[in-house]
Amino acid sequence: MRIVIAGGHGRIALRLERLLAARGYEVAGIVRDPEQGDDLREAGAEPVLCDLESASVEHVAGILHGADVAVFAAGAGPGSGVERKDTVDRGAAVLFSDAAERARVRRFLMVSSMGADARHQGDEVFDHYLRAKGEADDHVRTRLGLEWTVVRPGALTEDAGKGLVRLEAHTGRGSVPLDDVAAVLAELVDTPATAGLTLELVSGSTPVSVAVKDMAGN
Repeated sequence: MRIVIAGGHGRIALRLERLLAARGYEVAGIVRDPEQGDDLREAGAEPVLCDLESASVEHVAGILHGADVAVFAAGAGPGSGVERKDTVDRGAAVLFSDAAERARVRRFLMVSSMGADARHQGDEVFDHYLRAKGEADDHVRTRLGLEWTVVRPGALTEDAGKGLVRLEAHTGRGSVPLDDVAAVLAELVDTPATAGLTLELVSGSTPVSVAVKDMAGN
């Protein structure tokens, strides 16, 4: 199975790449900076250079050709301004999902954010971020050619993952280690029965594999 991850050098992506490579999958991570390539190789992933803020749908579809799964884990980052919330958190996500559909990649995972809502009110940078993520999620949900699952983690922490989560349509506010977000995504790669679901994710008391299987059965 070939899996292509947008935002391949991100905090979630590097963790996910290690998990997927350990399972024997062929993993590629899209990055803008060639100096990040060694970190991806160390994680077991093939670095692919591409700037999703300026690339065409056709170019990204070429990168995705032959992939079984596409994961959007890119983000403008906490230090970025309003403009990049639009060009990365919304625009790059829309581009990547359109390209995945064009390349006939069936399985698509979107890493979103708790509170993402295209109708969210407010003028702070984080408000723009939540609107951008909400608009991206809305767009992905219109892609009829994709078996999409949207994951909306709570506040991300660097704490060691415990492998215990709460994964539901609505969890309420909370936090979750980056390790556990990556673990959930790795399970979702192998669980296409969760297609069509938008799931919130926080720390909880249910083992990751059980939490994902429970959602697949709903």
